[in-house]
Amino acid sequence: MFLSVFDVFKIGIGPSSSHTMGPMSAAGRFLSKLKDGNWPRARSAKPAAITASLHGSLAFTGIGHGSDRAVILGLAGENPRDIDPDRMDAIIASVKQNGRINPPGHPGYRFRPAVDLMLDTKTPLPGHPNGMQFSAFDNDGQLLLRRAYFSIGGGFVVSQDEFTALKSETAPPQDTPWPFANAAEMLDMARRSGLSIAAMKRANEEARLSRQQLDKGLDDLWSVMTSCIDRGLAQDGILPGGLKVRRRARALNSQLAAQRDRSLERQ
Repeated sequence: MFLSVFDVFKIGIGPSSSHTMGPMSAAGRFLSKLKDGNWPRARSAKPAAITASLHGSLAFTGIGHGSDRAVILGLAGENPRDIDPDRMDAIIASVKQNGRINPPGHPGYRFRPAVDLMLDTKTPLPGHPNGMQFSAFDNDGQLLLRRAYFSIGGGFVVSQDEFTALKSETAPPQDTPWPFANAAEMLDMARRSGLSIAAMKRANEEARLSRQQLDKGLDDLWSVMTSCIDRGLAQDGILPGGLKVRRRARALNSQLAAQRDRSLERQ
């Protein structure tokens, strides 16, 4: 079994890879499909409006996980890796106020979140609890394109066809120098080889990536993690999501710093 560190750690917005990153990525995939222009009706028809619906677990917990916000941001052309967290509220407010999205490379579409984004708790999409559906219509209200996607965990998103194929596939063997199926096998390999777990994992990663690519990817992950910590320590107030969870990191850090200073004074 080979699971890359870049499968475990992904750069993106939170709080959930499956409920936040997934819906944003799915919205981006739908925009790409829409841009292809491969819809059943005559090619002269032009998409003018988009709707979206979240189903199953995404609908039940979507507000708390920011799934609705993620869809709006994804349809506005943002992606989980590159979005500026400090711009998100302004982008969402603009879409809600204007009732339109203007993703780069597209003509712009009507999208009124209060009307066109539904959290459907009554109609699960068959096959997976994290389902969502996007639809595009022309100016006459005729359906041009509809696609369903599933957020299957870890930020991975698949279309309905991909999900069906995925369930019937047998995973191909991974060509890595230190393959393992469970932790016991991994520890046994470490004992027999004399290598650390970190060394074996690096060897597995370098079977797919150059050392330079791997190091840069790890540096990028660390940079984002430290930036996230810095942002958390610098902000007060309530976390987004509607659950009224208060930010605590800054206050806790201040308390610990004060305790440290008092301890140093007593020395």
